[in-house]
Amino acid sequence: MGAIAATALPLIPAFGKAPQAAPEAGHAAPPQAGGLFFDETDIPRMRKALAHPHVVPYWESITGADLAADTNFIRSEAKLNNHSKDMLRVRQILERTSFAYALTGDARQCELAVRAVDKILEYPKWDYFLEGGEDVIGLQRAPEATIAMSCAREWLDRALTKETAAEIERQIGEKGAPACFRTLYGMKYPDRVRGWSFDNEDDYPFHVDQRRWPLILNSTNLKAIPIAGLGIAGCLLRGKHPQAEKWIDMAEQSARAFAVMYGLDGAYDEGVGYWGYTSTHLTLLVEVLRRSLGRDISGIINYPGTVRYGLRMSMAVAGRPNDCVNFSDAWAMGDISVAAWTAGRFKDPVAQYVATHVGELKSPWSVIWFDPALPEQKPGPELYDVRFSNDWVVSRSGWDEADGVAALRSGGPANHEHADRNSVIFKAHGERIYHDPYHAAYPNTDPLWVLRLTKSHSAVLIGGKGHQYHDGHEGTNASFAESHVVGYRGDARSAVVTSDATAAYRLVNQDVALVQRTLVFLKPDILAVIDRVRLSRNPLPVQARFQIDNSDGKGSVSADAGSFTVRRPLVTARTLVFSKADVVIKTGTLDLPADKGIFPYAEAESASALDHLILTVCEAHAADGKAPSLRAARDGDVWRIDADRNGTRVVITIDTRTDIPAVTIG
Repeated sequence: MGAIAATALPLIPAFGKAPQAAPEAGHAAPPQAGGLFFDETDIPRMRKALAHPHVVPYWESITGADLAADTNFIRSEAKLNNHSKDMLRVRQILERTSFAYALTGDARQCELAVRAVDKILEYPKWDYFLEGGEDVIGLQRAPEATIAMSCAREWLDRALTKETAAEIERQIGEKGAPACFRTLYGMKYPDRVRGWSFDNEDDYPFHVDQRRWPLILNSTNLKAIPIAGLGIAGCLLRGKHPQAEKWIDMAEQSARAFAVMYGLDGAYDEGVGYWGYTSTHLTLLVEVLRRSLGRDISGIINYPGTVRYGLRMSMAVAGRPNDCVNFSDAWAMGDISVAAWTAGRFKDPVAQYVATHVGELKSPWSVIWFDPALPEQKPGPELYDVRFSNDWVVSRSGWDEADGVAALRSGGPANHEHADRNSVIFKAHGERIYHDPYHAAYPNTDPLWVLRLTKSHSAVLIGGKGHQYHDGHEGTNASFAESHVVGYRGDARSAVVTSDATAAYRLVNQDVALVQRTLVFLKPDILAVIDRVRLSRNPLPVQARFQIDNSDGKGSVSADAGSFTVRRPLVTARTLVFSKADVVIKTGTLDLPADKGIFPYAEAESASALDHLILTVCEAHAADGKAPSLRAARDGDVWRIDADRNGTRVVITIDTRTDIPAVTIG
């Protein structure tokens, strides 16, 4: 098995006729004659895309890969009972080498791709999860292998022996598609599941309780992956396998059911790091159905809206152009291929701007879907301020590295969330000032699990405790913590938002009567935060904690009697602290082993009481620049903040006589 066909290697594989123009969303389209993913006539455009600056790093990662090391890994190192890492790497090798061969006809890429095909065919199981202790369910590796092997079946077509081509299709039909179908069926009918569990023959060490996974994962990215795998398998084997039509129907049904995880505005609750991954797989199904069956389901989510969600969650900082508003398990924008598809499908110039300026294009789909000839349009102030349908709020002064961004995490629970209700991220002059630490652990046995908790966010603690969260015994699933935006406005000059997280904290302490946070963002670099906490009995101290970005070892914070100062290479930010009662300002670091990183924070603690109000006012300026003049005064329950920026005076008045402060800016 696996010998390369004796025919000469073609420059490119032939996929058939050129695709016809896409119809309007929701209308039928004639099926495409040719490949599942692209046709021969698409290749000149794709080759032009390789020269685009946003695509070049991805293509260089392919052409610069160490093929000898990959060959040795497949031949001697990859273990057939290690799916989480080894099978993942084999699949990644197959994906990029078969794609490189499709565009270049390079015999070295082809030889390694065929070797990767052979290795995947060797795996007795394509995933490491079981139902009833015996039947494989496909959550990641099986659908990923199904997609990659379907690509290889087409992109390596003339380079495969007939026996290998037939074996690819046979194993997709036996190891790939049934595992994906079993997963989606279990999510659709969780009462019929005979119990999901890890495969004990696999060496994955971090086992969690999977008894509720059919329910939990039904609303996560781990549904989108088998949707794509099953739909692609069905289209590839249509007319060749008796179950193919059934697989296609289940994939489409599941996609339509999953689509409600996106808000009507395109917002996605798992965070922007999982948004691109999830949206790409959903789009794979949309595109393959269109090309294979002429079935257009591109209206199942708001594609232009979801690309704007990705845009608004982006947040370039110095040295990290791929940074983002990293609520939940996000630490980078990641692959933005869905924007390239949206730009072409909807003739959307803003989506084209996102595809060429935001995140990364780092998958075959980013090249297959990207058309560098499409016009782009840089979005203007109309997209600077947003309250998403899931109650996440992001406000900015612009899209460039030096612009200011303030973000507030309100809203409900979701998979991959943290205990971060009412937490804030603040960036200005190219640096993060109030931070949300990256790379929280997935296993609850890892010390970095603590990064998921409220105390590791720029948020409020009551008596040193955060709001409700789970212990991780089932994984990174949703908690019960709710918060809601109760006031919001934003314009070119400023943004004001109030979020109520009382319910989230009351799950920990029944005495909690009120927890509200108000942000007043004076663009681009002044941020006031008003924290109000009220207890019905049993007085406690309250801490307003602010995390500092030290992910590169270059962040620090110091405190004095009435303020704390954050320093990063490009910015200095001084935060004045005020309270209705005695307040103590201190600094510290999260209690973690030093080899896991140093995570500094500043904390303003209001003395034990039933009623608390803490006002912090931060002004940020370039480290080599002049700080604006900033003063604050209190008249009873009314606070007045005076800022002078290069001779321009701004006055912010905050009236706290009502639970939701009345804020005026003049």
